[in-house]
Amino acid sequence: MLATVIHGERDVRVEDVPDPVLSTGGDAIVRVIAACVCGSDLWGYRGVVPTTAPRRIGHEFVGVVEEVGAEVAKIKPGDFVIAPFYDCDMTCVNCLNGVSTSCLNGGWWGADDKLGGFADGGQGQKVRVPHADGTLVATPEYPRAELIPSLLTLSDVMGTGHHAAVSAGVTKGSTVVVVGDGAVGLCAVLASARLGASRIVAMSRHESRQELARAFGATDIIAERGDEGVAAVKQLFDGIGADCVLEAVGTKESMDQAIRSARPGGMVGYVGVPNGGPELPVRPLFNSNIGVNGGVAPVRNYIEELLPDVWSGAIDPGRVFDLEVPLTEVAEAYAAMDERRAIKSLVRP
Repeated sequence: MLATVIHGERDVRVEDVPDPVLSTGGDAIVRVIAACVCGSDLWGYRGVVPTTAPRRIGHEFVGVVEEVGAEVAKIKPGDFVIAPFYDCDMTCVNCLNGVSTSCLNGGWWGADDKLGGFADGGQGQKVRVPHADGTLVATPEYPRAELIPSLLTLSDVMGTGHHAAVSAGVTKGSTVVVVGDGAVGLCAVLASARLGASRIVAMSRHESRQELARAFGATDIIAERGDEGVAAVKQLFDGIGADCVLEAVGTKESMDQAIRSARPGGMVGYVGVPNGGPELPVRPLFNSNIGVNGGVAPVRNYIEELLPDVWSGAIDPGRVFDLEVPLTEVAEAYAAMDERRAIKSLVRP
């Protein structure tokens, strides 16, 4: 089969790799219908995270189950399924506590699993899925074509944006600022609107992303950064800042922006993958009673909650995909995101 392999900085290739095989009893083989490139994939693509040897890549996909192991009870061949960006069993104490990203038996795509098999990268024609009954969520039936991009966001970005909102305590009537206008930040805007926020500020300098933020529920746009950005936020909110600030970038500057945009007693929900050494200024947080909560989004725990609204069309997070390419052109999917020509690239095997 064909799959994406990263060889080094700005070097992703589509190569022939072995077909996946059932190997542990609780696994499944999924034929990928749609996959995508994540902002975190770009760390390897840009060389920020060195690639010491060629490896499979991709961790967001939806598809159709072709085979299941003898121990699989819930998932069956023919199911259309959503896979989170990691493998989890949904039975260990961490999964049951809502933190499936810390599954005691889980793992990551493109790597050997803890059961002795290989979990293929998501940017390929097929994937062997460990812990199929825990990892995968089946949709009620095969979805309409127009729903597939939005279902794909439940693998990562929509669930991650939702995690930022939940971590910051967004609820009906909350005032919200979202730092970051990538796919996760835009989904955080949508998640905040879904949870009933009364006012949502998207911090964005890019017209196309500003337009999508407004379509997702942003009431205000702030293009400024640093001290000017903080001043603009406070001007909107009685000179004190917002109830909830959602950080979706992962840099020192974005975390500083987020913390200084929160009102005294407010909360920052952070989901940006840390890059560039963000650190918490404990004394200012202490002095203003500002809380910070978040981390790696346990999106598998959110899929059942968000799926009905995607299925019904109540929310349409798939609009973050503004480029679609066949798997054979995956290098362009990466380049377009790296060069900010695309918000998020969808890949069709």
